[in-house]
Amino acid sequence: MPLILTEEQTLLQDAADGFLSEHAPIAHLRKLRDERDPDGVSRDLWRAFGEMGFSGVVIPEEDGGSGLGAVEAGVIAESLGRTLTPSPFMGSSVLAATVLKAAGSEAQKQWLGRIAAGEAILSLAVDEGPKHAPAKIAARAERSGNGFKLNGAKGFVLDGHVADALIVAARIQQEGADEGLTLFLIDPATPGVSVERTVMVDAHNAARVTLTDAQIDADAVIGAVGEGQGPLDAALTLGRACAASSLVGAGDQAFRLTLDYLKTRKQFGKLIGEFQALQHRAAHLFTELELAKAATLAALQAIDAGRSDAEQAAGIAKAKAGRVAELAVQEAIQMHGGVGMTDAFDVGLFMKRVRVLNELLGDAHFHAERLARAQGF
Repeated sequence: MPLILTEEQTLLQDAADGFLSEHAPIAHLRKLRDERDPDGVSRDLWRAFGEMGFSGVVIPEEDGGSGLGAVEAGVIAESLGRTLTPSPFMGSSVLAATVLKAAGSEAQKQWLGRIAAGEAILSLAVDEGPKHAPAKIAARAERSGNGFKLNGAKGFVLDGHVADALIVAARIQQEGADEGLTLFLIDPATPGVSVERTVMVDAHNAARVTLTDAQIDADAVIGAVGEGQGPLDAALTLGRACAASSLVGAGDQAFRLTLDYLKTRKQFGKLIGEFQALQHRAAHLFTELELAKAATLAALQAIDAGRSDAEQAAGIAKAKAGRVAELAVQEAIQMHGGVGMTDAFDVGLFMKRVRVLNELLGDAHFHAERLARAQGF
């Protein structure tokens, strides 16, 4: 399949770029940060996302969405990376929507229409330690009454502090036997559920979720007991590919800002872009960004095609995009000189965002190890 967007996907990209540039430029992030907004995200903007059809890209039409696919979700994620817009898109429209679409009951799928309309925010609670490690989930669910009792702690829950519902991954134990990973759809207001906002270094939002004997009904189970791994893997695969898209967007925009600076900043009576050493570095970065874009689009296309290697392709894209975006923001800082480290220049904000996106759903080392193990090394 050609590694280029179709005409329809290009139109979506133009629409997303134009919408975010007008309604949520970097000044939007700065305003939320500097005014210490208690939510750190705009509900009005999220509803506007729904009106534009962006928040329902992977949600089927029969559930109120646009019925598009992974590539379109990546297009939106890349635009968000360019403008650094704080948005529930990743947590709600990508991760939570994929889980519910794959395994939700008819009642649970009612949330999909609300997500697509920008009326609801859902968050997926998976990670528990300082690093992404979905294979090491320690949260426990015990059978209790007509439902379950949950105990554990989750971190890095995207926009969890403003979520209308949480999807929690836990392991069910019965008489000492592990019945497998299970996903639960729970109300954050449930007694025993504590949610604490954590403002990240890039001024985006996550939360810590603590579960202490939280009693939930049996109908909170998404899919079947012990069969949560498949829907979770599907969500994480799409999430990693979309995170790679945001990394590509952030890295590419940092590169564009740097090119503009090279064409305007003078040193020793010459534009610094005329110095061959900087030209070589810019050319190298351009080629690396193109490779990252290709790897990311290939992963998104693999997901849409339902290929067996989609999970590996998403990991490769996440690793490549992460390393390239890190190079892009480092070069941006260096080529801007001392001013690049000041808050007055946007390139520093891109560096912070890239650092957080690299950790989201696994950094390059995590995915390199997974790929190596899958290849038998």
